[in-house]
Amino acid sequence: MNTTTCIEAILFVASKPLRISALAKIAQLDIAEVQSALATLQSEYIQRESGIALAQSGDMVQLVSAPACAELVVHFQEKELTGELTKAQLETLTVIAYQQLITRPELEDIRGVNSAVIIRTLLLRGLIVESQSPDNILPVYELTIDALRGLGITSVTELPEYVTLHKHPHISDVTDSTQV
Repeated sequence: MNTTTCIEAILFVASKPLRISALAKIAQLDIAEVQSALATLQSEYIQRESGIALAQSGDMVQLVSAPACAELVVHFQEKELTGELTKAQLETLTVIAYQQLITRPELEDIRGVNSAVIIRTLLLRGLIVESQSPDNILPVYELTIDALRGLGITSVTELPEYVTLHKHPHISDVTDSTQV
């Protein structure tokens, strides 16, 4: 894989803007190489009139939808954020609820599939929140108060069989093996 492709892949799976220095560290490149890759991506997106754009503010970068698609994207997001949750979204929300403070790799190990888009949707809907954990380099996810309210509970410990499922040995084995 070339440098530009690797930088694009990292930006694609990132759930938030990244510092160029963080990209360099993750990709094990120097900052000049990352900046060159970003310039190449920006040029490619513009040249082919891509639906993806590279947004940059200071030393923060993120892949975003192209401004020319803004109206369509807003319409899609409104529909996506107001409709019922899909089975995959409900499954993801359930795993997060019962595990609390779970990283994306841990979640994906449990579910067996990539969960980036679902996590982003749940974040946008205000059902989960992302925070930094002192125990993990990666962000962790947990339910929001709005999600608890929607479930009619005040704490995740009120979920059916919470104690049993939260400490289930199969789940513990998965989350222990993915600790970063």
